[in-house]
Amino acid sequence: MPDLTLTTYDWVPPPPRGYVRDLRVRWALEEGALPYRVASTPFDDRGPAHLAHQPFAQVPWLTDGDLSIFESGAILLHLGGLSAKLMPTEPHGRNEVTEWVFAALNSVEMAGLPWSMSKFMGHPTDTVAWTFVDDFLKLRLKRLEPVLASREWLAGSFSVADILMADVLRVVDGFEGLKDSPACRAYVARATSRPAFAKAHADQMAHFAAADAARRA
Repeated sequence: MPDLTLTTYDWVPPPPRGYVRDLRVRWALEEGALPYRVASTPFDDRGPAHLAHQPFAQVPWLTDGDLSIFESGAILLHLGGLSAKLMPTEPHGRNEVTEWVFAALNSVEMAGLPWSMSKFMGHPTDTVAWTFVDDFLKLRLKRLEPVLASREWLAGSFSVADILMADVLRVVDGFEGLKDSPACRAYVARATSRPAFAKAHADQMAHFAAADAARRA
């Protein structure tokens, strides 16, 4: 059996809770029925020990024995190799999942993250910069919409590609960015109704709630 430890922050302020990217890894671990432990690294003191695992001082990272992996996409691909529930074992299926993993991160999140950050920061929407960001996201959603209207999951059965894509779209949906993309919105609802997502989300929220209590003590 793998020796898996997921490391996330010991605490984060309330706004990002439920969206910190260790959620993607928790979700995959739960879907794959892979036993794991959760460790934490200080949010306020991101020193050399943190940088040795994650050079950008972010989370999560995963250790599997003496192997340390950072970036959520790389972690999920690794987990896909440990469980057929997360990625097919035959080459064609693995390739299709891998394509959609990169599409979620490089094509959709690239457009969705600046759009969502602008919404979160309350940036004005009557500027050339906002129009560019908004149009960029709309174009990506326009291309993705017919794909998700024609299938339940991206690559046959549910996989790590769906964990990444649904989590990327979930952020956009939180700011009503999918209101004109019904297939995308239905896909997010379908994915986040899975028991593994519910447990992963609840566990992350409980982790940070416990940190609040520790800070008050």
